[in-house]
Amino acid sequence: MISRFYVIIFIGDGLMFVDEITLKVIAGSGGDGCTSFRREKFVPMGGPDGGNGGKGADIIFKVDKGLKTLIDLKYKKIIKGDKGVNGKGSNKYGSNAEDVIVYVPLGTTITDLDTNLVIKDLVNIDDEVTVAYGGRGGKGNKAFATHDNPAPKFSENGEPGEIKLIKCELKMLADVGLVGLPSVGKSTLISMISAAKPKIASYHFTTLSPNLGVVKLKNAETFVMADLPGLIEGASSGVGLGDKFLKHAMRTKIICHVVDMGASENRDPIEDYEIIRKELDNYSSKLSKKPEVIVANKMDLENANKNLEKFKRKYKDKIIFPISAISNQGLNELINYLGQKLNEIKNINLYQEDELQSHLIFKFKEEKPYIISKENNVWVIKGEKIEKLFNMTKFNEDEAVLRFARKLKSMGVEEELEKMGAKRGDEVQILDYIFEFKE
Repeated sequence: MISRFYVIIFIGDGLMFVDEITLKVIAGSGGDGCTSFRREKFVPMGGPDGGNGGKGADIIFKVDKGLKTLIDLKYKKIIKGDKGVNGKGSNKYGSNAEDVIVYVPLGTTITDLDTNLVIKDLVNIDDEVTVAYGGRGGKGNKAFATHDNPAPKFSENGEPGEIKLIKCELKMLADVGLVGLPSVGKSTLISMISAAKPKIASYHFTTLSPNLGVVKLKNAETFVMADLPGLIEGASSGVGLGDKFLKHAMRTKIICHVVDMGASENRDPIEDYEIIRKELDNYSSKLSKKPEVIVANKMDLENANKNLEKFKRKYKDKIIFPISAISNQGLNELINYLGQKLNEIKNINLYQEDELQSHLIFKFKEEKPYIISKENNVWVIKGEKIEKLFNMTKFNEDEAVLRFARKLKSMGVEEELEKMGAKRGDEVQILDYIFEFKE
């Protein structure tokens, strides 16, 4: 069985739009191995029969195409997997813990905040990724039996699960992104050419979340258009709502820049265009270089034609479509052009290979899997391999302690301490535990 993680929170009569959250994920530790010996009447020298522990739960993120927001995760700061079941005597192995499945919307990017590398960009319906791996189960004493030591009196603790601090960022999948200042008619446009039903009013910031609409062409082909709200001057640096939604334009193939050519609010169309153009440039060079179409909206107003002539003289090299979204004028020409242009544009990955965790190349190999330093007269040993070995050692079993010491010696820790000047009786620390150094 696999557990499904859901937390649904409703605000008022609708669902809050959340497109970025930070989470701590803790995979389950492995179950502990068992130290046990077979004891049966008339069976001398029964031998070890301690079973291994089960594997801890993985934390897996998976696409759910029905989700449109990260609201499910907003108030869940930590996601933790269960520990594997401990092994038992009579060679009974512990069972594995159920993996934790976290469902997120299509278009979610998961980033490791410790490395700033992208763990996975979930852009396909069936995408999933294991973000944190559960620890393996500790070995029982049966697994340590050898010819030289047929009856080992020790076993292992389970391996700790991975712990990661991650950021989930929703960047909606759309072919065309509508940008422009408030009240230029973006919501009206998307409502006229698709089945989207955004809120429409004459005041600024009517739309408080991106709206997606599927546009159907005469040849039965379709493309997805996104209405990106909240863009004003300074949006790229956090003014207004625009910095929250500019990220959703990053996946689009074409930027559709809507301009109020009728100057219905006594604004200058050229100045309006330059404001938004500057914000796109400031936000991302990738965004500013995307193919662009200018939609000259509100051409039904009195001064629209005069403003359009002036606009065309200023931007002779721009592709401009005069329309009136409210009266459905010029929309067929616009959507046919967008459909044709989209077929010519190849899919481009949002992230470069050096930004992806899966393509990370280690150019330098560590000489030692640990670091030793002296802090307040205590020798401190740090290193993932040593810390894992320490956590999996049962220090209440004498043979386990001896095995731990042999492992450290084989890794060169003892020799390195002596080279650095450690003396008999000095204190040595691994994690939160302090030992006495013995040469």
